[in-house]
Amino acid sequence: MQLKASVLLGLLVLTGCEDQLTLSKVCKETPGFCADLNKDSHCKEPRAEVIMKRYTEYKAPTDENKYQLLKGFEAYNQCITLAAKIEHIKLKAKTTSRIEGQFTSIKEIARLYQDTRNTNHPGLLYYQWSRNNNQNALTKLLSLENDESVTQSAEMQFFLASYYIKFDDEKTIDLLYKTLELNKEGSTPNPEVLTSLISLFYKHDKFKHAYIFSKVAQMSGIENIDLLPIEQQLVSIGKSIDSLDTLAQQTYEQIQTGEFVSPREF
Repeated sequence: MQLKASVLLGLLVLTGCEDQLTLSKVCKETPGFCADLNKDSHCKEPRAEVIMKRYTEYKAPTDENKYQLLKGFEAYNQCITLAAKIEHIKLKAKTTSRIEGQFTSIKEIARLYQDTRNTNHPGLLYYQWSRNNNQNALTKLLSLENDESVTQSAEMQFFLASYYIKFDDEKTIDLLYKTLELNKEGSTPNPEVLTSLISLFYKHDKFKHAYIFSKVAQMSGIENIDLLPIEQQLVSIGKSIDSLDTLAQQTYEQIQTGEFVSPREF
């Protein structure tokens, strides 16, 4: 079972390195954190994440831990909602268990939103605005735009890009580039970072850029990237595809190794 570094660090602080906390230990100490989720094998990883994050938030109910739990429950909810639609013909209890897990996630997400209405945590502010249309949260978030908690977070740079994309293409591209700059070695960026760049570059007739990031997206495992119209545009203006393929490979490797640097030009 893989846990995100921030959650694991919180658990080590709570439990001590000499006595590593496990899923079974959490379920034994706080059975309520496990009993109201699905009992079958569906959504195994997000379910485990939620259980551990529930325990972390229970022991240390900070805004950061509430944020991690909120994200955990959103991921679990997406998974279990799909699973709940799959009726188990022989064992109705399994379907009921999935529905119970779905209700738990909805209830807990609502609780976390209620608990963090007056937060100053940038991630929670984004969620309060994007999920609940809380304009006060948006105002607070924008006031933190130059704060280190935002400028040094790939996640927050992407969140800001999702706001500015509605009316400021150039700033959006800068924020998406910064998101890629902050990408950790070995991590794959959010697919929407790359698809948004492709869309924006194509919109502004920056076909070379659109092609490079389309190839990067393909290398990153993103499907349904349509290169044909971009290639046609490049051929029509006499651009070499081979040289762009080399640039795309270099860009992909830079992103994967955490060495990407934003180009100065748009």
